[in-house]
Amino acid sequence: MEPYFVSTLLVALAEMGDRTQLLAIMLASRYRKPIPILLGIFVATIANHSLASLVGFYLSGLLQAVWFKYFVAASFIAMAIWALIPDKEDDDDKPSRLHMGVFVTTVVSFFLVEMGDKTQVATAALAARYHEVLIVAAGTTTGMMIANIPAVFLGHAVTRVLPIRALQIAAALLYLGLGLWAIATTAGWIH
Repeated sequence: MEPYFVSTLLVALAEMGDRTQLLAIMLASRYRKPIPILLGIFVATIANHSLASLVGFYLSGLLQAVWFKYFVAASFIAMAIWALIPDKEDDDDKPSRLHMGVFVTTVVSFFLVEMGDKTQVATAALAARYHEVLIVAAGTTTGMMIANIPAVFLGHAVTRVLPIRALQIAAALLYLGLGLWAIATTAGWIH
């Protein structure tokens, strides 16, 4: 259960103030239909994070070398630094004006914006670390929903209520802790 809880907590914290959360707020403000937006976020996240988990799992399975374990540890430390860099709402992240419906617009927009996002990279790194594709994908999806349900229902008000910077720092510390733990276990300092 550790991979599930770590994945959930890391992604829930990392998602605070992230560009995909800003997209969720923007979609909620624009369409005011929370249920199709949340279902779209859920479907897009399952698809995106399942793929990321598979990539992380297979990379770790193919590359059992010590250098790869240090690479995974370094990726967590890089994620700690990246978590401290606030995301901004870009015009590129806005859904197109195509008449696809709220659900489809959310799925497509959210899936594309999540590509290369820190939570997707974290999902791949967690799957590489824990070797649990389904559990990590379930945990990171849960974390995304924990962060985005209030964002969708509260819209822009959520960014004024939650201390986004404190949550970003907490996520960075968790990533740093995982990275240092991975280095210590790879080096044999901790068994």
